[in-house]
Amino acid sequence: MHTTFDFEKPIADLQSQIDKITQVSDKTKVDMTATLAELESRLEETRKTIYSNLTGWEEVQLSRHPDRPQTLDYISYICDDFIEMHGDRTVKDDKAIIGGFATIAGQTVMIIGHQKGKNTKERQYRNFGMANPEGYRKALRLMRLAEKFNKPVISFIDTMGAYPGLEAEERGQGEAIARNLLEMSVLKVPILCMIIGEGASGGALGIGIGDKVYMLQHTWYSVISPESCSSILWRSWDFKQRAAECLKLTSKNMLENKLIDGIIEEPQGGAHHNPQMMANTIKEQILKDLAILKSKSIDQIITERIDKFCAMGVVVE
Repeated sequence: MHTTFDFEKPIADLQSQIDKITQVSDKTKVDMTATLAELESRLEETRKTIYSNLTGWEEVQLSRHPDRPQTLDYISYICDDFIEMHGDRTVKDDKAIIGGFATIAGQTVMIIGHQKGKNTKERQYRNFGMANPEGYRKALRLMRLAEKFNKPVISFIDTMGAYPGLEAEERGQGEAIARNLLEMSVLKVPILCMIIGEGASGGALGIGIGDKVYMLQHTWYSVISPESCSSILWRSWDFKQRAAECLKLTSKNMLENKLIDGIIEEPQGGAHHNPQMMANTIKEQILKDLAILKSKSIDQIITERIDKFCAMGVVVE
């Protein structure tokens, strides 16, 4: 069954009317073309109005849509082949982060990304896309492998945050993420980062330092989720909508604050409405950026990468 959010109700109602009229027309053989055309036109206008004026909380809801494409979906659409690699060589294989060598339009790349899972069993297996320290250490191992063979790194970010469990902290969650930030900032290959769903906290940053960082249109990127922010500030989850607005976490907000390099437009209604089209757009962007980055020297790439992140949050009065 298709998930419909409260703000999408006018769209669902119009779609329901169109379906009913189509059924009546088929049964009675009465020509309803004019009525259907008018309703289709209204549906298109309603969609445009709703999806171009989403609030922060509505963007968060859309980024969590259960049918939204995840890392493995994009890999299957974009890549000619993919060899998944496992384990951090220290503790175990973290199922919340996947990675491996892949081929995109004849170019070999290293792809690393969060995987949340589609159903309850899969989500439990993937720990809901929340990685433990070994997930970030696996990601770093794969990045170093990419560096060794001089292959670009592409990361797909979609997580509610790094796993906050006691055992994760005991195994050095903070150190693992901090190590990735340090190593990624000086990695001697091009890095492209794509936020494809939720980009929360250090969990997202752990694979989020790149020469180009993009957000899909209906995604969010923030130091904390609206629910957690609400529970800290107001001691309740009831203010999550307000928190979402205060956090300025949408792709538009992030671009205005120069915290990302660009927004990748989604099909109308979100990536889940046309995953193939979304994947094609991402693939085009990847190939375009790789061509530009490959024309630069590695010293220039690293200098520009460091300068970009150092300039963030600097205020001159």
